Amino acid sequence: MTDPENQAADPLPAPEITLPAHSDPAVESAIRIGLIAALLLLCYQIMQPFLVPIAWGIILAVAGWPGYRRLLGALGGRPVVASIVFVLIALLVLLLPVLLLGGTVAQGTEWLAQGFQTGDLKIPAPPDLSGVPVVGSQVEEFWRDASTNLQELLRSLEPQLKALGSWLLHLATSTGMGLLHFVLAILISGVLLAKADTGRRAADAIGWRLAGSRGVKFVRLAENVVRSVSRGILGVALIQAVLAGLGMLVAGVPLAGLWALVALLLAVIQIGAFPVLLPVMLYLFYTADLTTAVLFAIWSLFVGSIDNVLKPVLLGRGALVPMPVIFIGAIGGFIGAGIIGLFVGAVVLALGYELFLAWLEESAPPAAVAEAASAEVEEPTRADDA
Repeated sequence: MTDPENQAADPLPAPEITLPAHSDPAVESAIRIGLIAALLLLCYQIMQPFLVPIAWGIILAVAGWPGYRRLLGALGGRPVVASIVFVLIALLVLLLPVLLLGGTVAQGTEWLAQGFQTGDLKIPAPPDLSGVPVVGSQVEEFWRDASTNLQELLRSLEPQLKALGSWLLHLATSTGMGLLHFVLAILISGVLLAKADTGRRAADAIGWRLAGSRGVKFVRLAENVVRSVSRGILGVALIQAVLAGLGMLVAGVPLAGLWALVALLLAVIQIGAFPVLLPVMLYLFYTADLTTAVLFAIWSLFVGSIDNVLKPVLLGRGALVPMPVIFIGAIGGFIGAGIIGLFVGAVVLALGYELFLAWLEESAPPAAVAEAASAEVEEPTRADDA
C-alpha cells in the first residue's frame, strides 16, 4: 500500500498551457512596432520643450572641448571643477554682452511695434542728404514725408506695417525665453563636458550599432563639422555682432541691440555686418559730432573685416559648408526657434549636408563602372548617327 504521508507530499501535476496553433508574424510585428512608435512619440512630446537647448548644449560642448581639455589640465584633472569653471566663463563671455544689448532689443522692438500699430511713431526731420550720390535726394524726400505727414504714410502702408509690428512685438517677448535657453544650454554643456568620456563612448556605440565601422567614422565627421561650423562661422558672427552692438551703444545709436541682432543674422548667413554698419556710419556723420563719427567709422572697418582674420584661424581644417546651406539653416532655425535657433539650425543643417555627402561618396559606383555605363549609352547613339 502507498503511504498516505508520501502520497500527500507528491507535487501536483502542472497545468498544461496550450499555445495558439497559428500565430501571425505580421500581426505580432505590427503590435511591437506600434508600441515602440507610441513610446517614441511620448518621449518626443515630453522632450520637445528642451530639444533646442539640448541641441545647443551639445554644440557648445563639442565646440568648447579643446578649451575645456586645457582647462582640465590646468586644474589637475578634476572634471567637475573644470566644468563649473567652464560654465562660469561661458556665462560671463556669452551672456554679459547679450544682457547688455538684450535690453535695447526688447525696448526697441516694443517701441517700434507699438508705434506701428498705434500710429504714434515720431520721426525726426532728415538731415541734408543732397551730397549722397544716386539715392540721397530720394531718401531725403521720403524721410521728410515721414517726419511731416507720418499718419498718411502709415495709412498707405497699414497692412505691411501691422504685420511688421506684430512680428517685432513677438521678437521682443521671445527675448527673455531666448536668454533662458542660452543659460540652460550652457548648463547642459557643462554637464556633458564633465561626462565627456561616457558621451563619446555612447556616440561611438550608436554609430557602431547603426553602421558598424562606417558609423564610427560618421561620428568623428559629425564632431569635426560641428566644431568647425560653430567656431568658424557662428563664433565669428557672434563676435562681429557683439562688437558692432557695443560700438553703436557707445556712439549713442538708437536701438543698438536691434541693429546688432540684424548684424548677427547677416553675419551668420555669410553676408557680413557691413550692410548694417554702413548706414549707421552715414547716420552718425550727419547727426553726431565729427570725432564720434570718425571713431565709429574706424571701428566699423575693424569689425567688418575681422572675419577675414578669425575664420582661417577658427575654421581650421574643418568642413567647407556652402553658403546656401548655412543661409537656409540659419533662417529656418531663426523662424522656428528664435535667436537660439539661428545657431542650432545652421549647425544641424550643415551636419546633415556633410553626412549626406560622406554617405554618397562611400556608395558611389567605381569609376570603371561609370565609364562602362557611359560607353554603353554612347555606342547606340554613334550607330544611329552613322
